[in-house]
This record gives sequence, C-alpha cells and structure tokens, in this order.
Amino acid sequence: MIENATHHRMISLRFPRVIVNQPIVCELVRRFNLTFNILRATISPAREGKLVMELSGTAKDIQQGIKYLRELGVKVERVSQHIRRDEGVCYQCGTCTAVCPTGALWIKRPEMEVVFDADKCSACEMCVAVCPPRAMAVRYDLPAA
Repeated sequence: MIENATHHRMISLRFPRVIVNQPIVCELVRRFNLTFNILRATISPAREGKLVMELSGTAKDIQQGIKYLRELGVKVERVSQHIRRDEGVCYQCGTCTAVCPTGALWIKRPEMEVVFDADKCSACEMCVAVCPPRAMAVRYDLPAA
C-alpha cells in the first residue's frame, strides 16, 4: 500500500451540546492535513450536532483525525452508503458520468454502457441530481444510535 495515497472515509459525527459551538472541523482539517465534503448537517447552538461527511487524506492522517475527534467527545461512526440504479428506468445516457467526482460512474466502450464501481463511490448524490429519468438513488445507512 502506498503510504501517501489519498484515502476517503465516510463518517457520521455527533457533537455533544457542550462542544457544538467550537470550530472542531476547522481544527481537524488544519491539524491533520485533511479535506472534507459535508453531505448532511444538523447543528443547532446549545444542542447536539449531527454531521455526515467524507474525509480525504492519507490513511494515517484520517486515523489520527478520528482519534482527535473521539478525544474531544465527538461520537464517530463509519457510514455505509449505497447507490441504486433502476436498470428499468436508466436509458444509458451517461449524464451521471459527467458529474461523478470519483470516477465511480463511467462509460464502457465500445458498448457505450454506463458502469458503476461501488468501491469508488462517495455517495455525493451528484448523479441523483442530474439523472434525467431519475434512475439513480443514494441511501445512507447510519449506524444505530
């Protein structure tokens, strides 16, 4: 395994009310050289905060960042995501491949067939938003509370 390769991890964070107003995500990315993409967020002042995000960086930096979050009292859980394509509705237009930031959707040539690689998917939902026949759907399976 290449040590400095970019890795991605989907996580769910629950912030206790006593730290919900602190710039924890800013510190996380600054201290551990990570980038992030927020997929869902519900954060209210003086209440519990919930955040679903994708972290990107080296495996070591992600691991250290998650340890940092847990030390602060943030509950961290992995998120599994599933994308579903309704083959009966999909007409292989390829629009989804143009917006997929991870290359999880691509066109197989010469067949001109849209292919989905679940291992590359970050479940960003961009394909869902642009799919003309609405054949794409993303579901996040959060661990039990």
